[in-house]
Amino acid sequence: MRNLSVLIMAVITLLGFTLFQHMNRAESRILSTWRGPISTGETLAANMSEVQTLTGMAEPQGRGLDATLVPTGNPLRAANTVMTQGYGVGTHAPASVWGAIDLAIDGNGDGQADPEGTWNHPVYATHAGQVKITLNSWPAGNHVWVTNQLYRTGYAHLASIAVSDGQWVKPGDVIGYVGSTGMSSGPHLDYQVWVWQDNRWVNQNPLNYQVFEQPTR
Repeated sequence: MRNLSVLIMAVITLLGFTLFQHMNRAESRILSTWRGPISTGETLAANMSEVQTLTGMAEPQGRGLDATLVPTGNPLRAANTVMTQGYGVGTHAPASVWGAIDLAIDGNGDGQADPEGTWNHPVYATHAGQVKITLNSWPAGNHVWVTNQLYRTGYAHLASIAVSDGQWVKPGDVIGYVGSTGMSSGPHLDYQVWVWQDNRWVNQNPLNYQVFEQPTR
């Protein structure tokens, strides 16, 4: 009889302990059902309502400006590039309206622009953006804008154009070939850089954007 009493007390104690644990779990806040890294071939549920116990989601953290959006490097991508007209002088004055630099190729190594070496030399986008083409304009001739939300670059006097209106280009994409269209006395590239500031486009000196450094991307 004593053994039966001891057994009954043990069962009652066990039941009480189990009930206590269950009540504590019910009051605990479940934060996530995430099981760790997703293995190969496994996909995350598209419908987040299926995850009933998910109580919050981390906000994406800022990573700074995408470097491909910033004009960088030489639009001719040639070590023998020479500048035939500087920023804010001659036909590039005033700089706030016509600021640009003129670039050409020194094809014979004498330090001067060489028309034969410059004609039809490829012109490369210096940053990512959307293309806007203007043909036979004055004074820019065949002209291409490459524009994103922060910067735009202009490429003027092109002999021909290798992109289409509205196309998205990346740094290093060929957008056209050097010519002498519009108001031009010889083949060269008129290259402009603008930045979006205070709700307007503000002209920049392209020399501040590493024009004469070798491309890294």
